[in-house]
Amino acid sequence: MLLSELRAEVSRLHALLPANNLVAWTSGNISGRDPASGLIVIKPSGLKYDQLTPENMVIVDENGKVIEGELSPSSDTLSHCYIYRQRSDVGGVVHTHSRYATAFAAVGQSIPCVLTAMGDEFGGPIPCGGFALIGGEEIGQEVIRTLEGSRSPAALLQNHGVFTIGKNAEAAVKAAVMTEDVAATVWLARQLGNPSALAPDDVDKLHYRYTHVYGQH
Repeated sequence: MLLSELRAEVSRLHALLPANNLVAWTSGNISGRDPASGLIVIKPSGLKYDQLTPENMVIVDENGKVIEGELSPSSDTLSHCYIYRQRSDVGGVVHTHSRYATAFAAVGQSIPCVLTAMGDEFGGPIPCGGFALIGGEEIGQEVIRTLEGSRSPAALLQNHGVFTIGKNAEAAVKAAVMTEDVAATVWLARQLGNPSALAPDDVDKLHYRYTHVYGQH
């Protein structure tokens, strides 16, 4: 993919965050990595979503140095870059403060795997990591630590919000949408009673079917 195409895609995908009620005002961000050059396209800091264009996306290298763009990149840039440096399989990163998922993060709780949709998409619980301050690599370090040994493309960070990863930016956005969807359902289920966790063997089967059989091939 050409960098110009990646800028257009990352810009376009940002519209899906408010459309799916995953962000408020200017919070949240998406980045995508160009597999050819290794350069990263990320949202500029503090701009409202209706102001975003392909032209004002910022291009940085894997260490967060601005390569192209007149605006300052997202305050989460160094954490995005850390994730990319540690995970060669990741081509997209998304950060949101979506309401239900962030409620779990606020109390430091993982989202238990009590739904077939979670077995499909996440292959188990959505883990909750510790707290880290914004601005440096610390959040990225905590995301990597939290996802170690997990099949989940999503991690909650205590007192903060949601980070998702994917093979590309669109896959990471999908994971963010699904994270909020299952978080809302689990929260609602807890108002009715105590949701039952799926058996690990069943989770394995669900995840395998979803990743190897479901859809068009």
